[in-house]
Amino acid sequence: MPDRDPAPRGPVWVILPTYNEAGNIEPMVEALGPKLKDRDRILVVDDDSPDGTGEIADRLAAADPAVEVLHRSEKRGIGPAYLAGFHRALEGGAGLIVQMDADFSHDPAYLPRLLAASEQADLVIGSRYVPGGGITEWGRTRRLLSLGGSLYARKLLGTSVRDLTGGFKCFRRNVLETIDLETVAASGYSFQVEMTYRVLEAGFEVIEVPITFRERQTGDSKMSAAIVAEAAWRVPAMRLGRRRSAG
Repeated sequence: MPDRDPAPRGPVWVILPTYNEAGNIEPMVEALGPKLKDRDRILVVDDDSPDGTGEIADRLAAADPAVEVLHRSEKRGIGPAYLAGFHRALEGGAGLIVQMDADFSHDPAYLPRLLAASEQADLVIGSRYVPGGGITEWGRTRRLLSLGGSLYARKLLGTSVRDLTGGFKCFRRNVLETIDLETVAASGYSFQVEMTYRVLEAGFEVIEVPITFRERQTGDSKMSAAIVAEAAWRVPAMRLGRRRSAG
């Protein structure tokens, strides 16, 4: 197992990927502010949102040096957005890198819980599927789809992590430095599975802490049939890649 420092050095960087989150980004940044310390940063990664999200983020950054905006020229998926954010956070000297949704599905109130747990693990996942975790405002069909997707990935990849598709995570710096980010292939929500799997395969310690996932109140969901289809074939591809490496 790779070495783990008892207390990572460097500030916390919170990465918020956005596409058409004009109604959420300002209140999210305001909610995160009290949870962070002086040297910590909020990085908004905007994929050229046509609703003005990027412009709102620029205004917030102009008023607060703790906020930074990374503009991308087109919508290319949540995976590439996070990877761009990871690279910028590492360049900025981050000690802990947090990824979370900008639409309040991930409650900023849980951020201190993830940061505290990072003292015991290399990757902390805010989990819907451990005792104490949960989901609100989802119908039965969507709950079954989400839980089934996590179970499918767990069984196929042979891991005990319960929320493989969860997107509220805190990485230690050395984890992202160790993983070859240039070879992470998933662009949709299977990116969450691939990143956690890569962390486990590298021998890092992963723990889950309970969170309650909330349905977004403003804006539209980014889930699509194409994203589901990508997850269906990428997970077996990850397993096949492991077998080839072992061979």
